[in-house]
Amino acid sequence: MPEGSGPLIELPLQGPQRGSIPVRVLNESRAILELPRLAFRSSELARRPRGGGRPVVVYPGYGTTDASTAPLRAYLRGLGYDVHGWNLGRNRGDMHAVITPVLDQVRALARRHEQPVALVGWSLGGVIAREAAREHPELVARVITFGTPVVGGPKYTAVAGIYREQGVDLDTLEREIAALEAERPIQVPITAIYSAADRVVAWQACLDTTSPRVEHVELRGTHTGLGFNPDVYRVVADRLAEPSPVTNTELTPSTELTPSTERTPGALASDNRHPAASSDAKG
Repeated sequence: MPEGSGPLIELPLQGPQRGSIPVRVLNESRAILELPRLAFRSSELARRPRGGGRPVVVYPGYGTTDASTAPLRAYLRGLGYDVHGWNLGRNRGDMHAVITPVLDQVRALARRHEQPVALVGWSLGGVIAREAAREHPELVARVITFGTPVVGGPKYTAVAGIYREQGVDLDTLEREIAALEAERPIQVPITAIYSAADRVVAWQACLDTTSPRVEHVELRGTHTGLGFNPDVYRVVADRLAEPSPVTNTELTPSTELTPSTERTPGALASDNRHPAASSDAKG
């Protein structure tokens, strides 16, 4: 293979790359076990810090709608956050089509509350949250992702074949994403939650070694169960309670905040297990 023509990283055969589709489906079917765990820990989760009406938007994963994030949004609403879905129907993975309405919603919430908005994303929803923060960091308090591929776009996910069938050159896309991350790293605090048991997104692809203010949290669970995982809920609630780096005086109803029309939204970052990955959510 000529120098520079191959992929930027060589992931070991694990995560979605290992095992037949039936085996991966069987592994992911364990997600149903998260529901009784969530119910069992409901009293503990109810004691997490209160939200005080602060704004939050939660983005669904590929092929899903706001219905998939309804339990998490209900939980955060119960803690006192002003929580919103993205209100754009099914997430079909078209960043170019959604980035403008996504930014419009974040801008409107920031103006209404006179403070930046926290963005939470599951899988591809985390990519959307990251790109909104990249485009307008002054609007975003922090980004929290779980099971989100920040390396290679869909290349290291179970849907890579769908993109290849559509004619997408995933190696080229990976290089373009890496270049974007190097040139314009996300400046707001990021918490990237991942699981080594994920059979939809390779866990290595969930690690962001480019953004200057990223924290990695490893926990146990399946990809499809992350939206109902009590450890995810605990980490999300605790991180949302942390102070925002953007002050309220920077965002008022009269603040002129216009979307960027000169940049093409990208997505995602680079690889290798983060040496400081937190283990506080394991168990």
